This record gives sequence, structure tokens and C-alpha cells, in this order.
Amino acid sequence: MYLHEFQAKGLLRSYGVPVPDGGVASTASDALRVAKALKGEKWVIKAQVHAGGRGKAGGVKVVSVYGDVYDESTKMLGMKLVTKQTGEEGKIVRRILVEKATDIKQEIYLSFLVDRDSEQHMIIASSEGGVEIEEVAKNNPTAIFKEHISPVLGMSQFTGRKLAKKIGLPSNLLNKFADVAEKLYQCFVHHDAMMLEINPLVVTGEGEIVCLDAKMTVDDNALYRHPKIEEMKDYGELEPQEVRASIFDLSYVSMDGNIGCMVNGAGLAMATMDIIKSFGGEPANFLDVGGGADVNKVREAFKIILTDPKVKVIFVNIFGGIVRCDLIAEGVLKAADEVPSDRHIVVRLDGTHVAEGRKILEDGAATKGISIVTGDTMADAAQKAVELAKSEPHKRQAKK
Repeated sequence: MYLHEFQAKGLLRSYGVPVPDGGVASTASDALRVAKALKGEKWVIKAQVHAGGRGKAGGVKVVSVYGDVYDESTKMLGMKLVTKQTGEEGKIVRRILVEKATDIKQEIYLSFLVDRDSEQHMIIASSEGGVEIEEVAKNNPTAIFKEHISPVLGMSQFTGRKLAKKIGLPSNLLNKFADVAEKLYQCFVHHDAMMLEINPLVVTGEGEIVCLDAKMTVDDNALYRHPKIEEMKDYGELEPQEVRASIFDLSYVSMDGNIGCMVNGAGLAMATMDIIKSFGGEPANFLDVGGGADVNKVREAFKIILTDPKVKVIFVNIFGGIVRCDLIAEGVLKAADEVPSDRHIVVRLDGTHVAEGRKILEDGAATKGISIVTGDTMADAAQKAVELAKSEPHKRQAKK
């Protein structure tokens, strides 16, 4: 789950992490009220969307008079912000963050991640903050420094000071940097975050260290431990399919391809997308119905895929262990009957009650006029799905 900048900064502030004074607004009048309450000589207006690269796209403005606060807020609210991360469809700006401007002397990149390879946390720092870290890694990789953090021992002052020296901070800032890094790590761990990125972390003209920006991603599987974080979810930032999937407890991620995938098990879902790619196709989504899926859950998953206009073929790849193949087949037929579509359905079933499941699909396809193609193996089914995605859509027979 992604947090907005103002939400992440609210959490950081509760841990004693220095962040600029500011407030969130959904109207230009609210933005003006926030700016007047902050006082000061300059203010920064920042679009609140789940995407990076806002500054280059016009989503960050610095103003020095109250009239400009109102005018720029009016322009920004409701605008479609298009960045590298949003794609051409962009994101609609519904809220903005108004902050008092900071006197910036130096910009630093700092982030915390979960490193699955080492089964530890990782802290990454660079003296080249304020720019895309991918570009730094490409053009000047020696400017990026990494340290592993044991989840058992946690973040130490030593690690913080060590990183501060590597990025060239003077001796009078070593302890300040280490203190901020330690507090950031505490917030990162306590909220089961997958990523906490501060870009930039700045040294001010007064010699203080301040988090000027904050991006935070929390593990969806841990949200049951953080009800207050779950309440922060912004459904307006999600695809309609993702919202519907969350209602029915389905794991769904939208992608850009034209082959919709319905699979049971995250590992099998990843393998399904890989094998589609290997045959030259493009998956339209990641959708895991879970090991204990029933008829209703399968039906809803099928409906979610059908709402994606890009999908030309639906690939159902089920290994029946806990879930029975005949129940999957019944769910597929019910969904196809409730939401008529001209799209092909390719099914690979294996495991518990597979013979019964295949017969249900064969009989249903014959009586309902649905294009259902079965595959003996996952590779066979994937290849058929890719070939059908390149062909003309199947025309479903009208009901008599």
C-alpha cells in the first residue's frame, strides 16, 4: 500500500523526524489558509499523487506571495499530472501539500528497503539527492552507498555515522544524520514498510537535517496489524479493478498487456506471467484468487478481468490442491454467463477433481456458446492464449 507524502510525513513527525511545517488542502482557499498560518516568505505547493517525478511534470511549485498560492493551487487541483511513473493516462491531483520553503544547502538521497536476497533490511545513501536515483546508478554508481541492517540488531549510530562519512558530510553533521536515520528506520520497521525513501534529505543553511520529501510503501499483508494505516488508503489512486479486488480479498495488480490471468497462488501467478512473456505475449494483470477460492470468489475474479477493455484472452491457470477444479469451472461458467463477452477463455486445470472440472467446462462451452480452449499443460495453454490474443476476438453465440 502506497502512502501519500503528507501521510508519510505525519508518521515521521510522530517519531521525531524533522520535516517542514505544512498542511494538506483540497481547495485553493484551504491552501491559502494553510500558507497564512505557516507565515514565512516562501511556500512550496506539491501535488499529492502516488507517483514520482512530480517536479518535472509541474506538480511542485515555489511561490512567494499569497496571491500565487491561490492561483497555483487553483491550477494544480484537478489537473492531470503525467510523469514517467504514471504513464500517458496520468493521475488527477485531488489534494496538495503546502509547506514553508526550506533554505537548502545540500541535497542527499536516503532510503530503506527490504533486501530479500540477504533477508535483511538495507539502507541506501547518496550525496546526489534530489534527482532520480536510477540515473545516478547509471551515470555515477560510485556515488551510491549501501549497508545491510540486521532486523534483530536494528539500526545503529555506527552505521549512520559510517554512511554519513561515505557521502561526505562534515564531522559536525555525523551524529545528526545518524540520529535522523535511526528514527527513520524505527518508523520503517514499526509499520512493516517495504520501502521508505527520502529524496531529498537536505542540510539547511542553519546546519540542520530535514526530510524534504517522503515516499512510503507498507506491506499489504501486514495491514491487519496497522488499522490506522489501512484507513489512509486512497481508493481514488487505485484502478477500479484493484478497488473491486480489495473488496473480495483478491490480490490484483493491473498491467499493460492483453491476456488476463486468473491463477491460484502467488508463485504460480508469477510463473504464469513469465511463461506468457516467453511465448511472446503480454499479461494484462496479476490476479491471485488464493488457495481456498470458492465459486463466488472465482466469479468475481473473472468479472474483474472482464472490466479491463485491453483484455482479449482470459487465461485461467489453476492447480487444484485446496481448491477443487470443478468449483473453479463452475465459477468460470457463472461469470461468463453473467457478463457476456466475445473474449476467448483458455483454461489449464490440474489437481483435485480435474476430470470433473474439464467436463463442466466442455459441457458449458457447448450449451452457452462460449469460446473455451483447454490446455493439457501450462506451456500448452499459455501458447494457445498468446496465439488467440493475436487473432480476431471470438463472437459469442446469442442465447436462444
